Amino acid sequence: MGEPGRRVVLELLPVLREREALDFVVANGENSAGGSGITRNIARDLFAGGVDVITTGDHVWDQKETATFLPLEPRILRPFNYPAGVPGNGSVIVRKPGIPPVAVLNLQGRTFMPPLDNPFLLAPPEIARLRAEAPVIFVDFHGEATSEKIALGRLLEGSVSAVVGTHTHVQTADEWILPGGTAYLTDAGFCGAHDSVLGREVAPIIRRFQTGMPSRFEIATGRVLLQGCVIDIDDVTGRARSIRRLSEPLPAT
Repeated sequence: MGEPGRRVVLELLPVLREREALDFVVANGENSAGGSGITRNIARDLFAGGVDVITTGDHVWDQKETATFLPLEPRILRPFNYPAGVPGNGSVIVRKPGIPPVAVLNLQGRTFMPPLDNPFLLAPPEIARLRAEAPVIFVDFHGEATSEKIALGRLLEGSVSAVVGTHTHVQTADEWILPGGTAYLTDAGFCGAHDSVLGREVAPIIRRFQTGMPSRFEIATGRVLLQGCVIDIDDVTGRARSIRRLSEPLPAT
């Protein structure tokens, strides 16, 4: 979420890679450019900092340049369930030395969200295609409604390694391994300033609720955390062994 979120990722990710022995890192970057969208330069910084794949969501097009660079970088995803012909890709298979191929699928929900094609119908055939090449499949489901996220997790149970939700900026405490071997978390939370309202300054948002008048919501800066989860996956079967939430503070300077 904005500059504080980028900073905490770039500062802490190298530490986490070593401490947690991380092989592969997925980051949702749709709010990385001032809270709205992502730019080419920000994406380059995140890749250089250790992120392997960047997912997005309903703010993917907030920066005008995105539609031009998205088709050129397959590791930056937009939701797969956009209609045919929309720039960019909704899934990718990444091959890195020392680990099996990893597939990442980016989906967006439809409850209280912009109308897209039905992810519950589109996901299974795409997962079958990915599984032919990649034993490990990670799904970022960008959605508002908890029930919709849980339902998709149960639909995909046993066919993917993990389903992790994004969008609400509130980390949930419901991580578990579904009986079919799929790691699940309704929402990973967000990287950024948590002395805030979802990463933005508190006062203007309160005024908006009090008055109904438009206000500029600046990015907050206090109590910066990196949030997400660490998932251990069997690289032969693709089944998850464990999932654990992370909420790491940026050290005071």
